Formats: sequence, structure tokens, C-alpha cells
Amino acid sequence: MIVSIKRQATPTSEAYWQRFNYDGPKHVTISAVLDALNYTDDLFDVDGNPATRIRWECSCMQAMCGGCAMVINGVPALACATFADEVKGETLILEPLSKFPVVADLIVDRSVIHQQLIQGKAYLEQLAVADPKQHAQQYSVAKCLKCGLCLEVCPNYHPGADFFGAVLANESYLLASQSAERKPAIVDTYRKHFAAGCSKALSCQSVCPMEIETITSILRMNRK
Repeated sequence: MIVSIKRQATPTSEAYWQRFNYDGPKHVTISAVLDALNYTDDLFDVDGNPATRIRWECSCMQAMCGGCAMVINGVPALACATFADEVKGETLILEPLSKFPVVADLIVDRSVIHQQLIQGKAYLEQLAVADPKQHAQQYSVAKCLKCGLCLEVCPNYHPGADFFGAVLANESYLLASQSAERKPAIVDTYRKHFAAGCSKALSCQSVCPMEIETITSILRMNRK
């Protein structure tokens, strides 16, 4: 299998493509493929040129941290939850998420997600009050990894825009359903930074590795 990777040495350097041969088993995750390439004594590309180790980010390797989010053959996904033999095509194509600044190779800076939540004041300031009727959706939303896949695939999200995407929609629902005091403010934030820009494509829900029902959060926030 040929593994084609979009690489970038530093945040300000020019991106380039480099291809590698992978001769290991196919029924392994993309994370395992990257490990296999990096763990060789010396790394060479398909043309026999020496290459630096491939830089990518991970923590748990169990689809629980979101660190290994990247674009795999055109589809935003987690490397640790995507298997090489399930990817369409003869070549494995790996790219960093395009809507976040590149740090190096497949590593991106996703701190904007947290900055937008702070800007939108989507956080509790006092003890949360849980409504048993909301528990199922609250639990689902609380599993959000902040991985950025939903923003990568969203046709309405663009860096620097006032539209903050599905992360804010879900966090707004979670906060509004737990804090009566904060509900009016968070509803205004939701209206400005999500409702005004969402076209209901729901691509965010289709790529979510935690299968969060974002449409439910949207419906409940729209009702509020």
C-alpha cells in the first residue's frame, strides 16, 4: 500500500506531498500504519529519499481524546478509529485538518475551539441542575471530544467567522439545560454564533466519532 502524506515542517513553511510504502497488515488502524512507518530504523519515501519522522498527534489511541483527527482519503476522521482496509482506493491519503493552523505535518492547532467557547461564554458559573428528562441528550453531548471533525466538514464554518459550528450548538444546549440563570445569555449566544449561520447540512453529525445527535441539540435550542 502507498501512503501519501501532506507534510509541512513548520507552521510557516510550504506544504508538500511525500509517499511511503507500507507492507504491513491491512486490517489495522491508520494510527498503526503511521506507527509502523515511524518505528523503522530509517524512514525512506518511495523514491528512496531519507525522510524525517511523520509528526502526528495522539494520546489515548481509543477514540477518546480526539487528538488524531485528520483527513483520511478526503474524509475527516480519527486515525485510531479508521482501518486501512476500510478506506476506499489503492492509496492511503492523509492530510491535516484544513480549517485549523498547521503545527507540523498532520498536527494542527485546535485551540480556536476553546477560544470560541470562552467567547460565547459557554461554561457554567454555578452549580448545574440536572433535569432527568434531559439526561440522555446531556450525556450524549458531554462525550464531545472537541476534535474538530464537525468543523472540518461543515460547509458554513470558516476560520475567523462569527459562526462557531456544532461544538457551540451542543455546548449551548448542555449549558442552557443545566443553568436557568445562564439560559437567556446562552440563547443569545446560540442565536448569534450558530442559528444565524447554520444551513442544517448535518454533515457535522455524520462524521462525529461519538455519534452525538447534534440535530436534537439544535431542535431543543431552537425551541428555547
